[in-house]
Amino acid sequence: MLQELSIKNFAIIASLDVEFENGMTVLTGETGAGKSIIIDAVGLLAGGRGSQHFVRTGADKAIIQGAFVFPENGQTYHQLDQLGIDHDDGTVILQREIYRSGRNVCRINGMLVNTNTLKQLGETIVDIHGQNEHQELMQPDKHLRLLDEFGGDELLAIKSKYQSTYQDYQHLHHSMVSRNTHQKEWAQRLDMLRFQVKEIEDAQLEPDEETNLSQQRDRLMNFQKINTALQEGYLALNGDEEVTGALDLSGKAMDSLSSIADLDPDFKQLSDSLQSAYYALQDASGEISKQVDQLEWDDNKLDEIEARLDVIHQLKRKYGDSEKQILNYLARIKKELADMEAAEIDESDLDEQLDKKEQQLIKYGEQLTAERKRISVKLEKAIQSELKDLYMSKTVFQVRFKPTNDQQYFATGMDDVEFYIQPNPGEEIRPLAKIASGGELSRLMLALKTIFSKSQGVTSIIFDEVDTGVSGRVAQAIAEKISGIANESQVLCITHLPQVAAMSDHHYFIDKQVKGKRTVTHIKKLNQSDRVKELARMLAGTTVTELTLDHAKELLDMATEEKHQRA
Repeated sequence: MLQELSIKNFAIIASLDVEFENGMTVLTGETGAGKSIIIDAVGLLAGGRGSQHFVRTGADKAIIQGAFVFPENGQTYHQLDQLGIDHDDGTVILQREIYRSGRNVCRINGMLVNTNTLKQLGETIVDIHGQNEHQELMQPDKHLRLLDEFGGDELLAIKSKYQSTYQDYQHLHHSMVSRNTHQKEWAQRLDMLRFQVKEIEDAQLEPDEETNLSQQRDRLMNFQKINTALQEGYLALNGDEEVTGALDLSGKAMDSLSSIADLDPDFKQLSDSLQSAYYALQDASGEISKQVDQLEWDDNKLDEIEARLDVIHQLKRKYGDSEKQILNYLARIKKELADMEAAEIDESDLDEQLDKKEQQLIKYGEQLTAERKRISVKLEKAIQSELKDLYMSKTVFQVRFKPTNDQQYFATGMDDVEFYIQPNPGEEIRPLAKIASGGELSRLMLALKTIFSKSQGVTSIIFDEVDTGVSGRVAQAIAEKISGIANESQVLCITHLPQVAAMSDHHYFIDKQVKGKRTVTHIKKLNQSDRVKELARMLAGTTVTELTLDHAKELLDMATEEKHQRA
């Protein structure tokens, strides 16, 4: 349900913050006060199409934010899980910013999303129905899903078996088509993958191998330079029969300074420095000696390294810029090769598998069709019972199964379903989507909403003047029906009918005022006394008399009594 709504710089609304509660809430006010603008704002939060024209004159952007709560394990719950959006407290905050440039920024619980994602989630939370707006129930391609939801767990279990079989069938069918259509390309790809896998695996490539080989090559190619430098360095440190080496000289200096180290701290410091230098030179001499002993020239080794580097360069030219990239590529093509080799099924075996799977698909499809036809009878009776309460007892509602082509399978089954309606005896029964009468459409939609409000799981249903074109006892029946829907879902309703307003649990009054040459919209929650006055205004128009006020009080009392009896 919608808990809080915040609107800033949207159309004629400068700033508006309102809290909503469960049950039935009505919004009333004079025409043009901004009631539908509030519903438009909620519609944008649910993923409706935005426009820079929504931005209030003088502002850079419009900001709309809504806080919703949803039941655990409902559609919204699972949708948020799929999106990876945190919802530990059972709350979702939708936010939308519409800039004058036309740019839209959408967020769900602070995470940036696109409008399509916002719409997918919004459809699980809010269902907005306007008098002339074709919503889900007015879209023939949605009728089959609605029928399935009405069918409950038993039907959905059969549907799940069908859909699982359908996926297997599609996979086999795709394999057959792919093999038949692209057999030459398939064979060429298979040969190429096998060659590439063998070439890379035969090379036995190791990470960072090129770097290590390059270092070895550089040492071999600079053998003479390295040998000369090491020999000269060793001689300079150790000397020979004619020349005293740096190591001996530094040793003498160390001994000299150590003899006076105790006489002065400065001498001590100098002695320590010479001692450190002596031992460092001693270590360097030992390491040079080790390097000289290990140094050897191997012409064959240099050729081997050059050949190995050439192999690596060839692999890099084909498969990647480094050993790591080449090995990653190898892992990918090995998986693709394994998948392709696993898919190399004998054609006769594939034909047999496909035929068996198709027979299984037909079996579950026929079971699904039979269950849908059984459920459709129950739905027809339920809808006609609801219509009877709305003074449309002569109306005929049908769920029609349209013929489909043989061997035509869909992800949803083997059926094409559409709702049909005959509002009056003697008229031609027609598709629901082509019903034109506003009054009939309003009542029919309410009947359908009453039936589907439980199965759809939508937590907020919004009616935007769906009661237009009715009055008297029909208006009262519509009021009671909307109130009944509010037992299952939160209902927000814009209405001009006092009967509907009286049945509400919460009543808000919308008006607009001119301040500083600017029109602004205000919203106020009405107490019991204010409700009487507003109902009287709705009943009488501009002139409200004591008799009108008494009538308004009576209407409220009757509505309260009706709700108590129903409870």
